[in-house]
Amino acid sequence: MALVDEPQSRCRGAVQWRAGDIDLIRRETPTEAAIGLSFDGRPHTVLMATPADLADLAVGFTLTEGIAEAGDIAEVTLETTADGHLANLRLAPSGRRRTARPRTLEGRSSCGLCGVQRLADAVRPLPPVTSPQRFTHAAIQRAVLALEDAQPLGRRTRATHAAAFADADGAVLLAREDVGRHNALDKLAGALVRQGLDPAAGFVVVTSRCSFEMVEKTARLGCPMIVAVSAPTDLAIRRAEAAGVTLVALARADGHTVFSHAERLDGVRQPA
Repeated sequence: MALVDEPQSRCRGAVQWRAGDIDLIRRETPTEAAIGLSFDGRPHTVLMATPADLADLAVGFTLTEGIAEAGDIAEVTLETTADGHLANLRLAPSGRRRTARPRTLEGRSSCGLCGVQRLADAVRPLPPVTSPQRFTHAAIQRAVLALEDAQPLGRRTRATHAAAFADADGAVLLAREDVGRHNALDKLAGALVRQGLDPAAGFVVVTSRCSFEMVEKTARLGCPMIVAVSAPTDLAIRRAEAAGVTLVALARADGHTVFSHAERLDGVRQPA
């Protein structure tokens, strides 16, 4: 069956209680569906995601999970079944498929490592990010402020995450949304590659907290900086330090905090 368009949100009735008043309201809620990913017809994992930009999601997941390189992906086909949506990636015969983390469970929208079976597969070596690109604090603030306008689904539902790519001046070039923060970043990664943009020339901005998986996905893209609206975890900082990724978090309208590789930012020295 061919891919069938599914709405990204649906309007639902609810009873609202505010300050003692009760009202019947209508509210938009984001759609969450099962998305199966397979390689050369072999099932790999199932993600719970917003059913939009699925080709971007499939390509981005392949890259950020280290399964194959962009040049190894020959074709992406999408279809809809009674249970959800399927994305199959055909890898070129000459492509060098890397060993993927084996998974036995579906990937929930809130988790980037669902179903990983071994501890050694949870935190894997990362390629060093060597991009010489530098940034200004003003560019970070410009991108953070522009992120709100790049979230039409988020504005309607207040229940999704967004990941955006900004150039060195902070202009947002691409953005993707999803109920899952990892999915949003994977969609962005796939869109970057499919549209021929260079991840090394700009930076990623995300609406979520910065966990180590978000740093890892950024590093595998070769992107030199990730900016998060919320706080990072300690492991995220350590992974960013080791991979050469500049990690900026707690990015709000009035400023931000740099946790690793501050040398990419003008006028900042990394504290001990």
